[in-house]
Amino acid sequence: MKRIHSSIVFILFLVPMMQAKNPLLSNYNTLHGTIPFNEIRVNQYEPAFEEAMRLHDREIRKIIANKDHPAFSNTIEALEYAGERLDKVRSVFSNLSGAESSDEMMAIAQRLQPKLTKHSNNITLNEALFQRVKTVYHAYQKDNALNSLTKEQQRLLQKTYEDFMDRGAGLSAEDKEKYRTLSSQLSMYTLQFGQNALKATNAYILLLKEEKELAGLPQDAVDAAARKAKEKGKEGWIFDLSEPSYGAFMKYSSNRDLRKELYLAYHTRCIGGEFDNLENMIGIINTRLAIANLMGYSSYADYVLRKRMAAHSQNVYALLDELLTGFGPAAREDYSQIQGFAIGKEGKNIEVMPYDWSYYSEQLQKAQLDINDEMIRPYFELEHVKKGVFGLATTLYGLTFKKNPNIQVYHKEVEAFEVYDRDGKYLAVLYTDFFPRKGKRAGAWMTEFQAQEVRNGKPVRPHISLVMNFTQPTDTQPALLTFYEVSTFLHEFGHALHGMLANTTYPSLSGTSVYRDFVELPSQLMENFLLEKEYLDSFAVHYQTGEKIPQEWVQKLIHAANFNAGYACLRQLSFGLLDMAYHTITEPFTGEITPFEHKAIRSTVVVPLVEGALISPTFNHIFSGGYAAGYYSYKWAEVLDADAFALLKEKGIFNPEIAQAFRELLSKGGTENPMDLYVKFRGKKPTTEALMQRSGIVK
Repeated sequence: MKRIHSSIVFILFLVPMMQAKNPLLSNYNTLHGTIPFNEIRVNQYEPAFEEAMRLHDREIRKIIANKDHPAFSNTIEALEYAGERLDKVRSVFSNLSGAESSDEMMAIAQRLQPKLTKHSNNITLNEALFQRVKTVYHAYQKDNALNSLTKEQQRLLQKTYEDFMDRGAGLSAEDKEKYRTLSSQLSMYTLQFGQNALKATNAYILLLKEEKELAGLPQDAVDAAARKAKEKGKEGWIFDLSEPSYGAFMKYSSNRDLRKELYLAYHTRCIGGEFDNLENMIGIINTRLAIANLMGYSSYADYVLRKRMAAHSQNVYALLDELLTGFGPAAREDYSQIQGFAIGKEGKNIEVMPYDWSYYSEQLQKAQLDINDEMIRPYFELEHVKKGVFGLATTLYGLTFKKNPNIQVYHKEVEAFEVYDRDGKYLAVLYTDFFPRKGKRAGAWMTEFQAQEVRNGKPVRPHISLVMNFTQPTDTQPALLTFYEVSTFLHEFGHALHGMLANTTYPSLSGTSVYRDFVELPSQLMENFLLEKEYLDSFAVHYQTGEKIPQEWVQKLIHAANFNAGYACLRQLSFGLLDMAYHTITEPFTGEITPFEHKAIRSTVVVPLVEGALISPTFNHIFSGGYAAGYYSYKWAEVLDADAFALLKEKGIFNPEIAQAFRELLSKGGTENPMDLYVKFRGKKPTTEALMQRSGIVK
């Protein structure tokens, strides 16, 4: 069944006279059928959605009215391919809502969210349609009939049936109406949560007017702050809650009071006031629980995890507890070292707080390892990094990337590349969007404007987008990235490869359409290459002298990667435990958020908590993203990626046979069970041993 996205969904009012001219409703007469961004106007989304909805409804009615006996082709495949136009319109709007949003775009989403939720429910709760799906499903469960289908067809059949069941198709008439109400409520809560987080982030600025307030900050951060102030018509320097502005200030500013002010602004930005998210959170938590109960599950985690590699909450907690036991002592030692260093540096007793952690960690790392971001940046000039990241795909998989300015983009900073396979065949279009700006949400992500599939026997290749928030160029130097930013680029590029190398028939099983706790494996695996001198030498050269990054620095980078590894692990575990705490409740939430959060993360806390500061009200991953009862998947996938990269270290990081085997894993998308795919690649199930060794926890 076609993916019914839960993140952003809409429906619109038809304007008949605009329909013929609306580019969103055209067949995209462009190179590779890419989106004609230059022709699209905001007021065209609503009529485009309305017409796309109408077409989708007509396709559904046609499936139901088919007089032939329900079969795989006329029901399951027909459903898979229904709604193509709606998918295209939605892909443009939803992607630009994250990368190029505006008040007008947000208002459209608010108006239309419940209408498309209703449209989605009208499909999955349609009794006549479900009867056809059920007839096909049960027919293939008998007398080895499944053998007449390919493995991918079997997977699609199972997925389609389960998707209907998961969305209430098996409920009574009365409970279906309850599900309609609950799903509509949930869609609005999650939309409002994400919009509040973005608006609150954009609303705050820290304006500094005296040079002494810039103490400790590197010149590139100062220059970026000056540019922000100039853009806003202010005198001085502006720091805000976006990256890399916030991260640079917390890491380098020697002004503790200002660090605390910025930290509190970041961690209280959706508590009270215009962008308060506390009610949205409670609404999300309780609505999810109500949906799970309606489906016969005691908690939302039980409802979700049966479709994950982890299978159930006991396995999630077993992993988190194992890592907590393994990394806990190291985390406490990390804090002890930072505390001692801070006291020595300040010459007085000082309790290191969360707003001190990045600053003193950076200072201690520099003292111990004699290396920091500012030393490394000149070797990570963005154009060189792009060549290195793309070059890794060339080395491993034979891919080549050709920038094409004739492909339209949605912002002047975005670049479009044609991607070709080793045999010269066109493989994909890749968009890259590197720098922060108003209207772009924080963080980094990969998404797609078009999924890979095979339609009517012809290949449809994917259009992939990478969106990030990297250090911008200044008037005096190009964009010089931090080690973390380059690692982020590699991470998201791993997701992009998952999409670009997809080779399946059905779009809902293509690329990253896999279990949530498997999707991070390809991305996290890519990060490992950044600590290999053999790889760094291919691109990490000083942007002024052309000198390669020194060998002794690479060893220092390896040590730096494990610097405070215990603390870093427990920080991730705190997010995973908080997520599970919210989604394993079995009774409606009626308490206070602050004590609930503190109790959930208590076992991971090594740095004292700051009064008033919370994670939850801006925890987009679980409250407006797709990671509810799934944030643990970052650590789950980290176990997988460490185990997988151990094989590359053993056989050679550019070993062509291993690369081909991993490409085969990527190409399968969601057509096979992910653990089966992993075992085929690795030859065994993963353990935490490689992760412990990589982190220096065990030798």
